[in-house]
Amino acid sequence: MATTANVIVRELGVQPYEDIWHKMQAFTDGRDENTPDEIWLVQHPSVFTQGQAGKAEHLLYQTDIPVVQSDRGGQITYHGIGQQIMYVLIDIRRHKQQDRDFGVRDLVTALEQAVVKTLDDYGLKAYPKPDAPGVYIDEKKICSLGLRIRKGCSFHGLALNINMDLSPFQQINPCGYMGLEMIQLSDFVGKEIQCEAVSSKLVAYFTTILGYNSQQICYQ
Repeated sequence: MATTANVIVRELGVQPYEDIWHKMQAFTDGRDENTPDEIWLVQHPSVFTQGQAGKAEHLLYQTDIPVVQSDRGGQITYHGIGQQIMYVLIDIRRHKQQDRDFGVRDLVTALEQAVVKTLDDYGLKAYPKPDAPGVYIDEKKICSLGLRIRKGCSFHGLALNINMDLSPFQQINPCGYMGLEMIQLSDFVGKEIQCEAVSSKLVAYFTTILGYNSQQICYQ
């Protein structure tokens, strides 16, 4: 894509889901046509999040993990420490002006391909599914994806399992799919892998795919 727009990358550490969610909403509501796009890297303490069209039956039984009704797309998923979240606050309309074919589906594809390329760096052959957004290895899911579009701009993003406790996924039908097995990068490369080692690759591939000028990427 032909754009040299600035993008700000924010390293937010570990923060509660609801705090970051409401900050994304406020950022999107307050931005204008000159506001730079942003990418937020964060991990969340244990929480189940339910998408807008989420069905209650996909939470198989109640636990002490909180359930938050979110405004993103998709069904229920789990977030926890050791999962790299990448939220993308992108002005899709601005990209459309430069590439009339660019739309929400293209943003989803860019996110999926950034994950595929990142995992390829670790020797893993991952792939997206056209009928089930996210990224998979051997029919097992390693990355979930959900977006919300408001005022032509995106927020929410992806959750890539790196080195976490996967057991809470057994308490739900992940993303609404009964029996879907969730996996993580540490299953393949060892328990020493950390989110910080992966996030820079993820950002680099995503910003390259969207055509941002790499010299203008700013970590804050």
